[in-house]
Amino acid sequence: MLRQQNPTASTLQLVATDMTEIMENLDTRELDIGDGEEVYDGQDGNNSDSRIPFSAVYKTTGFKEPGARVFLTSIPITAKILEVERFASPQDRFSITNQRSVSKLLPAVFRIELRHGNFTWIVKRKEKHFMELHRELRTYKTLLRIPLPSRTHTERRQTVRHTRQMPTLPRGGGDELVREEQVSSRRRQLEDYLNKLLKMPMYRNYHATMEFIDVSQLSFIHDLGPKGLEGMVYKRSGGHRIPGLNCCGHSKMCYRWSKRWLVVKDSFLLYMKPDSGAISFVLLVDKEFSVKMDSKDTETKHGVRVDSLCRNLVLKFSSYRQARWWGQAIDDFVRKYGSSFLQDHRFGSFAKEAEDIPAKWYVNGKTYMEDVANALEEAEEEIFITDWWLSPEIFLKRPVVEGNRWRLDCILKRKAQKGVRIFVMLYKEVELALGINSEYSKRTLLQLHPNIKVMRHPDHVSSTVYLWAHHEKIVVIDQSVAFVGGIDLAYGRWDDREHRLTDIGSVTRTLNTSAENVGEASPTMAAPSNGPGPAQNGKRSGTESVEQPKLKGYGKNKRNRFSIRKHLQKHGLAPADSVSSIDSSEEKAESAQDLQADVIGLMGNTRFWHGKDYCNFVHKDWIQLDKPFDDFIDRHITPRMPWHDIASVVHGKAARDVARHFIQRWNFTKIMKPKYRSLSYPYLLPKSHSTANEIKYQVPGCIPANVQVLRSASDWSAGIKHHEESIHNAYIHVIENSKHYLYIENQFFISCADNKLVYNKIGDAIAQRIIKAYREGKKYRVYVVTPLLPGFEGDINTGGGSALQAVMHFNYRTMVRGEYSIISQLKKEMGDQWMNYISFGGLRTHAELEGKLVTELIYVHSKMIIADDNTVIIGSANINDRSMLGKRDSEVAVIYEDTETETSIMDGQEYQAGRFGLHLRLECFRMILGANTDPSIDVNDPISDQFYKEVWMTTAARNASIYQKVFRCLPSSDVRTSLELEGYLAKPGLDKEDPARAKEELKKIRGFLVQFPLYFLSEQNLLPPIGSKEAMVPMEVWT
Repeated sequence: MLRQQNPTASTLQLVATDMTEIMENLDTRELDIGDGEEVYDGQDGNNSDSRIPFSAVYKTTGFKEPGARVFLTSIPITAKILEVERFASPQDRFSITNQRSVSKLLPAVFRIELRHGNFTWIVKRKEKHFMELHRELRTYKTLLRIPLPSRTHTERRQTVRHTRQMPTLPRGGGDELVREEQVSSRRRQLEDYLNKLLKMPMYRNYHATMEFIDVSQLSFIHDLGPKGLEGMVYKRSGGHRIPGLNCCGHSKMCYRWSKRWLVVKDSFLLYMKPDSGAISFVLLVDKEFSVKMDSKDTETKHGVRVDSLCRNLVLKFSSYRQARWWGQAIDDFVRKYGSSFLQDHRFGSFAKEAEDIPAKWYVNGKTYMEDVANALEEAEEEIFITDWWLSPEIFLKRPVVEGNRWRLDCILKRKAQKGVRIFVMLYKEVELALGINSEYSKRTLLQLHPNIKVMRHPDHVSSTVYLWAHHEKIVVIDQSVAFVGGIDLAYGRWDDREHRLTDIGSVTRTLNTSAENVGEASPTMAAPSNGPGPAQNGKRSGTESVEQPKLKGYGKNKRNRFSIRKHLQKHGLAPADSVSSIDSSEEKAESAQDLQADVIGLMGNTRFWHGKDYCNFVHKDWIQLDKPFDDFIDRHITPRMPWHDIASVVHGKAARDVARHFIQRWNFTKIMKPKYRSLSYPYLLPKSHSTANEIKYQVPGCIPANVQVLRSASDWSAGIKHHEESIHNAYIHVIENSKHYLYIENQFFISCADNKLVYNKIGDAIAQRIIKAYREGKKYRVYVVTPLLPGFEGDINTGGGSALQAVMHFNYRTMVRGEYSIISQLKKEMGDQWMNYISFGGLRTHAELEGKLVTELIYVHSKMIIADDNTVIIGSANINDRSMLGKRDSEVAVIYEDTETETSIMDGQEYQAGRFGLHLRLECFRMILGANTDPSIDVNDPISDQFYKEVWMTTAARNASIYQKVFRCLPSSDVRTSLELEGYLAKPGLDKEDPARAKEELKKIRGFLVQFPLYFLSEQNLLPPIGSKEAMVPMEVWT
């Protein structure tokens, strides 16, 4: 738009006189379309009753459509003209016209401060803008007086008759106010006019008035923080950072201009389409955020360029002065309210350290999934979930005593029906390589309710990302509670400290109860068939939203089966309505789960793992995931593989940061994939940190700690210009700064950089920290717990598959084999003294299955490090290049630093340990060393010789020795080559030769810890053989 020519004073006089006469003669009345006149009681704008709920961001309508809620109820808007800006023109810009110019001053600009509740903002307007507004309101008024034959129009007209007169716009001297008294008088007149106008709801709610005072439906939403600059702009298309699609709009052929309503907030800006009200782009403020106004940067006249890690956004304005005002105002506002987002934080993280955040850790899936279920139940506005794998039919609370109430898909449907918006992002796997069937998960969730939106990413062909995965595991509730860790909401993950190997429990429940209690069997206790058989898949019907599958033989003797449901109802522990329907009672029946064992004399075992949840993925990978309740391995023959994992939860500002990462990924995926560009997949908005402490729901049992959110993210995963590897940096920092010990649990242990195959430096940092302790003569311990075998399908009795061996190669290369390994580095410095500093372990357990003794390794899936009982990192990032380098898999983790301490012991001395770190370590040590069942085992001092040698090392060696003697299990250091496998396995163990003696031996087992077999297949080349399909993929897939 070109700058309008400046009319002469005489022209302005004529226009002003003409306009004023028209306005003064008009019988313009306040037209309140609502319930007559609004009464302002001057109440506090912070009152939660007057707040606009955050969910309003999903209900925006076109700017000219009536009925949109913009203002806070019963709260006035006041206007005050702070100053009048008059700038001398650097040149007589209008001398080229034929009109005479009486002044070389540019038109006066009124700087108006507006207040509405707690919101304050500034707008700049010229006199002509007041004129234009008044003219438009006059037209609106005239239109309303015409008796159009529509019902709403008639209703509006009826309200006109009973309201008071609209203020007139007093005659003015035009834009060019020369004398000071003229300015002051005009300022008072316009201020008075605007205040009177804003007291009249019918005109205040008219779109022209709202545009005049720069407000929209997103202006006064409490959770979006303070109100920033808003207004109509022209924006240029393009400028996104899309991998492989870098047309940034440098050629005029590449872009187009569109009219949009721009909204600036404290940590983001967005623009909306005025005709529909749809949010059509969100730009998050980050450390690369900058505003440029030079024409060489914007490549357009009167332009402003806003840069971030994700986009270069170019805006166009009608004049040089307007462009300068916008550019400066955007920059000033963001620097005032969003300064923490503009900085590069510790470890290079996108997120700032947050103090005194309520936090909690979880060891194993049982307690984690229970808290996730309870938090989901408390959601009021939004639920964000992203997982590497998600199984909709998993039960989050077990044993199942309330039917389907706590099944993930049922919880999500129940919340969606109550208006909660649910957003799920799933990793889209390469189907030939992985069998997690994310397409089934997406389809199943989308069928539940329109409020559930599911995206999958990446598209491997269009994004050229074949090798990397979205690996983070996040659940965020209302952007104020965020679960972060290693536990996917998927099959096989639920487990507790027992780490059971068997689950052949019957669903029949017999009770010591009178005959009158024996009623009809409850369908809520249905469980899957034992082994493959004609078990029905869950079917949906009108009344029973999700029906449990039928069992072999279940339902034949209905009269003899006991209904747990009725029994719970009789004892007042459960509501009487049906719970196997998704639309079940809202009443809390959590006590039922805890009390069921006491109230009901349960005989026999219940099932914990239903259908596909009973798994042993080294024995057999998942198949037919679209039949969730059918077993795929025979639970009478094959033990399940227990799952050991760690997770955590944060609140407040840290939860906002986790949500911000999710939002960045969601919005990027929406831009990337055309199928998600429709309005049904909305852009997400981050809530302001200014309201982060208003926590409506807090997970019970939290401990305050200082926390910081970390991530691995890059262009392909989050659309950012520079990759982030803050998890890697934090690990190195924690290792280098630890004083006493490190305790590491991780699914992988691939490190020690050679800068050819492996690049992350975690292993090197561990070796250097031990060497430092050795040289200083100080006590220092490192405990590493990792799976005995990688989690790939393959029979280890025949050497395992090529994939399994490839990962083993890199794990062993980090621990003990080759010049780069930790032990090789330590041996050069201290010989065999390394054993006093570092210990590698795995976890194993045993059970009796159908009268036979069985053993299986416990799969360690944790991603955790604890240092000195006061610093912890928990997340989704494995110790390997895929997770740590940032450019590969996407990950999220959190570093916890204790602020509250309690007296503990360290190397025999009193020590102030952090509450979060200490209790997490104690829980892990007690579980894996058996101290929960044997109180004589003391795990309080993590570095004393007595603990390290006589508890940790002795337990690990004894357990490993007993398991080898009883089961001849693999992996074992007695097997150095694949040729020795057959001979080793040919010799039977005690479980075959003397089961009675084997049972006696197994009684000596304490906990689950076993020594890691460092020399298993040590003389074998474990890299994929040439010609195998594993050898054809790049080596970085395994690292």
